[in-house]
Amino acid sequence: MDLNENEKSLIQAVSKGDEGIVRQLLCESNVSIDCCDEGLRYPMSYTTEIHVADTGMTPLMHAAYKGNANFCDLLIKNGANVNCNNHEYQYTPLMFAALAGSVETAKVLLEAGASTKATNKVNRTASQLGAFVGQHHVVSFINSFVPFEELEYFTKPHGLETEPKLPPLMARIFHKLLLNSNMNPCRIVIFLMDNKDLVDNWEIAVSMLELLCERSMKAQETNEIMSMRMHYFSYIIKAVVKHEDGPMAFLKHLLKGSEPNGVQIRMEQFIRQAIRSFPYHESTLFVQLVRNIAPVKLGDDPSSLSVLTTGINGHQSADFSDCCYTCGEKRANMKCSACKKVKYCDQRCQKFHWFTHKKFCKYFAEEFLREQKLQEAEENISQSANTCISEANISDETSDPKSEQ
Repeated sequence: MDLNENEKSLIQAVSKGDEGIVRQLLCESNVSIDCCDEGLRYPMSYTTEIHVADTGMTPLMHAAYKGNANFCDLLIKNGANVNCNNHEYQYTPLMFAALAGSVETAKVLLEAGASTKATNKVNRTASQLGAFVGQHHVVSFINSFVPFEELEYFTKPHGLETEPKLPPLMARIFHKLLLNSNMNPCRIVIFLMDNKDLVDNWEIAVSMLELLCERSMKAQETNEIMSMRMHYFSYIIKAVVKHEDGPMAFLKHLLKGSEPNGVQIRMEQFIRQAIRSFPYHESTLFVQLVRNIAPVKLGDDPSSLSVLTTGINGHQSADFSDCCYTCGEKRANMKCSACKKVKYCDQRCQKFHWFTHKKFCKYFAEEFLREQKLQEAEENISQSANTCISEANISDETSDPKSEQ
């Protein structure tokens, strides 16, 4: 079906990020919220297997591909089909969010009911597409997503129960905890600091996590990864509650670095103990984690956090090179101005970490300089090699072939 002028304008406004025009056009009676465009193309060339022609893309697909979570939310509230696959290659909005690498957009779509199992024309899911183009943080989020509807069952009494297992007022905060795909315990502790209701009602939270852990293992299709995640969150909450001086003191306990290089031995020990306490020792995942961690000396690589993250989220997710030193969130953009090596999400994380980083800042500064010199040396070698190759090619071109015979 051909687009009318208002529908063409809507797609253009979504692509350009013009919220005012989008809101105005959504009020027009002749605009279909799931109208499909007519064969433009996005400049994306990861591989010939990834097709990104936008023939058949709805406004929601455009918003998802742009990573615009606010537009996605607006379009969904106006009736956009979150599982539409009218695209030329049967892409869904969630697939575009995965390609864009936008966790916030994926979250909006998933909470609106986006299917994680839908496949495109070459039989790829959103997670598989995201992994193919290196958006592993989004893949981890999609794979660990728990629909809120699964928790709503527990917000009502059943059978002989007089009270629900999960109070309705706690449900949303508890759901946010389950959406966390970052396995760094400091990230969970900071989340608990920001959501004190979970700490104040820790018995309920722990009871629910233990129930979900058991259900995941005993379900018809066993989900060992989900079971381990639920156990891990439960273990962290209990540790926070047991710590006499509260969550902030426990956070510093985990963050404290050890001589000579600031490695977080206490965090290493904590994660190892959390894994060992997993109740299902026959689990394939448990056996894999223990075998990979047991031979490693405390402070050496791979760390228990790296092994656990790999087991839960996949191999590529364990690259911590661009992660915050405090909470482990990816794409940390701030750096310590002194050492220029240690990265943070924001000033808050930097303040949390400063008490221990200030003791090792000089060490990291020296390490940063060593890395810079090594990088410069490698670049010089590469340039010299390229120069030699170029000179050799010129020599071959100018030489007389007959004189060499």
